[in-house]
Parts: sequence; C-alpha cells; structure tokens
Amino acid sequence: MLQISIWKRIAIWLTVAAGLMLAAPNAFYAVVEGHNDAVQEIEQSGATPELEAQRALWPDFLPNDLVNLGLDLRGGAHLLAEVRVADVYAARLEAMWPEVRDAVRGITPVNLQQSPPGELRVRLNDPSMMPQAMEIVRGLAQPVQTLTGAGASDIEVSGRDGILTVVLSEAEQSATDERTMQQSLEIIRRRIDEVGTREPTIQRQGSDRILIQVPGIGSAAELKEIIGTTAQLTFNPVVRRTTNGAERPGLGNELVPSLDQQGVFYVIESAPVVSGEELVDAQPSFDQNGGPAVSFRFNTSGARKFGDYTAENIGALFAIVLDDEVVSAPTIQSHIPGGSGIITGNFGVEESTRLAVLLRAGALPAQLDFLEERTIGPELGQDSIDAGKIATIVAFTAVLFFMFAAYGLFGIFANIALIINVALLFGLLSIIGATLTLPGIAGIVLTVGMAVDANVLIFERIREELLTAKGPARAIELGYEKALSAILDANITTFITAVILFAMGSGPVRGFAITLGLGILTSVFTAIYVTRLMVVIWYERRRPKTIEL
Repeated sequence: MLQISIWKRIAIWLTVAAGLMLAAPNAFYAVVEGHNDAVQEIEQSGATPELEAQRALWPDFLPNDLVNLGLDLRGGAHLLAEVRVADVYAARLEAMWPEVRDAVRGITPVNLQQSPPGELRVRLNDPSMMPQAMEIVRGLAQPVQTLTGAGASDIEVSGRDGILTVVLSEAEQSATDERTMQQSLEIIRRRIDEVGTREPTIQRQGSDRILIQVPGIGSAAELKEIIGTTAQLTFNPVVRRTTNGAERPGLGNELVPSLDQQGVFYVIESAPVVSGEELVDAQPSFDQNGGPAVSFRFNTSGARKFGDYTAENIGALFAIVLDDEVVSAPTIQSHIPGGSGIITGNFGVEESTRLAVLLRAGALPAQLDFLEERTIGPELGQDSIDAGKIATIVAFTAVLFFMFAAYGLFGIFANIALIINVALLFGLLSIIGATLTLPGIAGIVLTVGMAVDANVLIFERIREELLTAKGPARAIELGYEKALSAILDANITTFITAVILFAMGSGPVRGFAITLGLGILTSVFTAIYVTRLMVVIWYERRRPKTIEL
C-alpha cells in the first residue's frame, strides 16, 4: 500500500518551503541587492536617510542571499597578470648586503660591487682571507622552508679573484617563486575585497601568472589601479639630505624624492632596516597637532629590528619610504621599543584612510605585467542574461509540454516538481554564495533534463506494472521502488563527473560543475520524494480504480 508517514510529509514540505524562501530574493534581484549594499554601507560608515530608505525596500526578517552573477552576465573587468618573480631574488640579495658586510668585516674590509641580476658580489680588501670569508657567509645560510627543499641551504657562496659571490640556491628559488605567487594572490584578493566588489575570480595560471576577473567593476583600468598600487613601505637609514636631483647616490644607496617637499631629495641606504612585510596593522589616526596620520605596528621580528636600530642611532635621520618617495624623515630622538609608530605627511583624512587600507593589505612582493585586459560592459552582460533566459524558458516550456502530453495528470505532477526543483537549486546556490555564469545556466538546463529523465523512468515503470493487472496502488508503489536503482545509478555517475569537473577545472568549468552537481541533488529529491508525495495525496483523495497513464 502507498503510505508516507506524517513526519516524512512534514519534512518534505518544510524542505520545499525553505527552498522556495531561499530562492525568492533572486526574483527581486535589484531590490535585494540594493538592500544588501545599504546594510553593508550602514555598518561601515553609518546610516543616512537615503541608505535607510534603500534598506527598507526588503524586509530584514526575510532571506537576502543572492546568486551572484558572473563576469559574463554582470559585466566587469578581466586581467591576466604575470608576476616578475625574478625581482624578488634581487631584492632578497640586496637586503643581505648589510648582514654580509657586518659578518665579514671582522676579518677584512669589504666593498659592494656592481652585480648582475640575481647575484650579490662583494670585493675583499685582502683576497687571502677568501676561504675564511666564504665560511663566515655560508654560516649565514638558512635551511629552505619547503618539503621538497628539505636539507638544502637558501644560498650558495663562491669566491674568485678577491670577489665573493652570493646567489640563491635552486631550491630556495623554487620556494621563493611559490611564496611570491601565494603572497601575490592573497594581496590581490585582499585589495579587491577592501573595495567591496562581489565574488571576484582570482586564480593562479601556470607558474607565474594570475587570472583576475571582477564582476561589476567599471573598467580594466580601474581594476589595474586597485591592484597596481603597491604601497611598499620601508624604513631606511638616511645618508644625507640634498636638493640636487641629479646627484649620484653611490653604490648601495638610492636617491629618492620627498613626498611633500618640492625639490628635496634624500640619499638613503638601499637595504631597509624594516620592511612593510613585517607590518601587522595600520590604522588612520591623527598626530599631536590634529593632522591626519597613519599609525602602524610591526610584528615581533620587525619590532626587535626597529627598536635595536633606534637605540643605536639616536640623533640620526630615519626615512619612512612609501613607493619610492620619502613620506617623512624624522630625527631619532630616543629608543623606540614596542615596534609601533606613526606616519605623518601632507595628506588628508581620505588619503590617510586609503593608505592604511593599502598598508594592511600588504605590498605586492613583485611587479605585475598585465598581458591581457578586457572590459565587459553591462550591456553585453545583459545580452547574455537575456539569451540565457530565452534558452532556459524554451527548454523549460518544451519539457513541460512534453510531460503533460505524454503522461497527463502525472505529467502535471512532474511539472510542478520540476518548478520546485529549479527553485530548490537557486536556493542552494544562494546559500553557498555561488556565482552564476553562462556555463552555469547550461548546467541548469541540463538539470531540467535530468529531473525529467527520473520521472520518465518512474512513470514508464508504473505503466509496465499496470500491464501485469496489478492494482493502481501496487503499480505506483512498485514503479517507484524498481525505478529507484536506475535513477540512482544514472545520477551518481553524473554527480561523480561533476565532482571531477569541479576538482580539475577552473572558472566557467567549475560554474557548470556546481550547478550540475547541486541540480542532481535537487532532481533526485523532487523525483523520489516530492512527486511521490503528490501522487500519494492524489490517490488517497480520489481512490481511482484505474490509472490512465
């Protein structure tokens, strides 16, 4: 006999109701999106009458999660960037010069030599001390911090004709490349997240390239400006102050301009005492005169180096350098323990806030070369949405008509379940914050076909059971029981395919895999439970002697 317990019926209808509620915001996309933007803006900068009015357009007690629209639907910017990983080698070796100098000059004075990229060359005043100097510098080596480089040192040291040469080992170069790419990905993600964009796609491609797609942003140029702002902060010893912009700074030094003093330049040591990588926090604040400033704080390592240097160089100038410009060059008045300080300069409140955001996001470890850039206008995105709607509506209508023509009343039950299926799918996509793309729409269309396939298997099995002269109730029960294995086999294999596509693919392929995988789950649920519950309720009320199927 057809029987479904009351608690199962309640669970099925509650699941359907929850799915419909979660999917409902997508039917009022612009209104809910405006509501969500207003809520976020109020939390960040306070309420205004306009924001409150925009927030009131959608009730707070209703779900407000939306399916995000991808780049091909919303429009936005697409960039393919190449990371100059080799630049990190040069910066790393340049930063080693003070350490090498201090370690070796105990046995002989040394001078920095002009070096090719990727090398640090040092001339010994006494070439006979080369073996001892090489051993001392090798003692500065650190183990490579990767599993593949376990046991290897990070530097290789050689000497010839009084020139000591230091290079990064191959294992360290490989580890540096990996760290550089991971750091670049994370910093780009943080910078884009800081400006409040929706669901960006930031993925590594190959060994040194990054794909960046941001829906809803105005242009590729705007995206490049957000990403390309380096905000590289360093604290460098000042050699001298000058007004000669053509002065030769000397080997190991740099000539950088003052940010807010026209015609003033500083000769600073190239190797910083502390860098922005050791910065753990930066917040907009005000100086003792009430002017806008940025307060900062270093990590333990940075705080120690910062404190040691200020203790040993009281009375000396100390340059705070931001993107190759000296923000300020105060005189060290006393020892500064604790690793915290303040950056003052000729900037306003808005500039100090933006600077703090960039410093918190961190400095890009290497420069980016943009190999490909595209701006997709919202009109093109709207065309894609309209085309996707038309394709979905045509497929949906054709399927609904076929099911009604082929199975009559049972086809109507299947059509109702099919509508619920699509609603449940959008509800799940909304919960997980998925991004819908054109391939994702294709996955939804395929889901419709998969859902119909399950119902066709069930109804055809019921037809076969009716031909054996069994009663309607028994035929319906056997139809669902015997079709179950075929439905599960077909959907499980397709679900495995979706998982493989998600694991191995990227971008649009993943979007297709997500909608297909979730669509399989909702299809099985609606075919096995929702359609069956509707058939059972109908049978309990009508008690037909025969079924026209």
